[in-house]
Amino acid sequence: MILRRIGFKRCFLKLDRYSERMPRLKELAPYFLQATEQAAIACGQLRGCGDKNKADDASVKAMRKAFDSIPVHARVAIGEGEMDKAPMLYIGEELGKGLLDSSLPQVDIAVDPLECTSHCAFDLPNSICVLAVAPRGTLLHAPECYMDKIAGPSALMNKISLGLSVEENIRSAAAILKKPVQELKVIVLDRPRNESKIRTMRQLDVNVQLIQNGDIVGAMRAVNGDADLLLGIGSAPEGVITAAAVKGLNGVFEGKLYFHEQSYQERAEEILQNDAHKIWNTDTLCSSKNALFIATGVCDGWLPGVQFNHDDIKTWSRIIYVETGEVKTIETIHSKNKESINEPFNIS
Repeated sequence: MILRRIGFKRCFLKLDRYSERMPRLKELAPYFLQATEQAAIACGQLRGCGDKNKADDASVKAMRKAFDSIPVHARVAIGEGEMDKAPMLYIGEELGKGLLDSSLPQVDIAVDPLECTSHCAFDLPNSICVLAVAPRGTLLHAPECYMDKIAGPSALMNKISLGLSVEENIRSAAAILKKPVQELKVIVLDRPRNESKIRTMRQLDVNVQLIQNGDIVGAMRAVNGDADLLLGIGSAPEGVITAAAVKGLNGVFEGKLYFHEQSYQERAEEILQNDAHKIWNTDTLCSSKNALFIATGVCDGWLPGVQFNHDDIKTWSRIIYVETGEVKTIETIHSKNKESINEPFNIS
């Protein structure tokens, strides 16, 4: 479903006082949508600047400001870094109007204010501003680290797993999808930590599609059939965000924390204890169905990038309502003459 909304012809979303119940987060989707939109507009102005840190900083500041107007008490369950690495949205950071109003609902967010920072810096495809939100305590709360991942379409449910070897997963997927192994399209982040997986697949003559960044989009492609699998080690926050989306799409996703340094393992064990070494799936990474995935395009790709016109700015976003599996693509026209952060639309 594609919706088009024009900035500043407001349809107000009336919110009750949620002192005794958690609302359906679908009701709050317009607020979270504005957070990703504002982040995308901020860093979109820096496309091609050649400085990924500058672009990332702009998106972080814009998203943090946007959260000031969201009627929730939000905690960053997993994000870009620890508190001492600000200006990132750091793990454990608290955001939202709920900081001053205890009656507002408590939620967790998994967030990447700018996925594919270098793609924004050099105006390459698939840079997005993205988050997942769910009730407090229902998203994996973990420190900064990597995550080994596998994702695929619903047909592969219970047929692929990080508990299997790369070759076993490849042969199982080929059998279920009724394809020769050589025709399987597998997306992998092009990183040294994935070299052994890539080497195994190439020995099997698999069609390995290497990507430089952006395994959230890579997982979406695998779940939706543009590819067959996503495999390999990427960042953990993106894994949790992906799990929420894949849960809504009824696809397959598993993740296992991967520690490239002993200090990261010790930090994870401190928070998660024995669970630091378990294999997580969509239902354990995002244990509530009352959850949202929201992404706004920065550079053209999976979503169109931000478009700056003479009198307005256009953004394109995608929302996945986990509970219903409904997917909406939303085009928003933002007036350059007015603030757009305080009064969200009803997009239900």
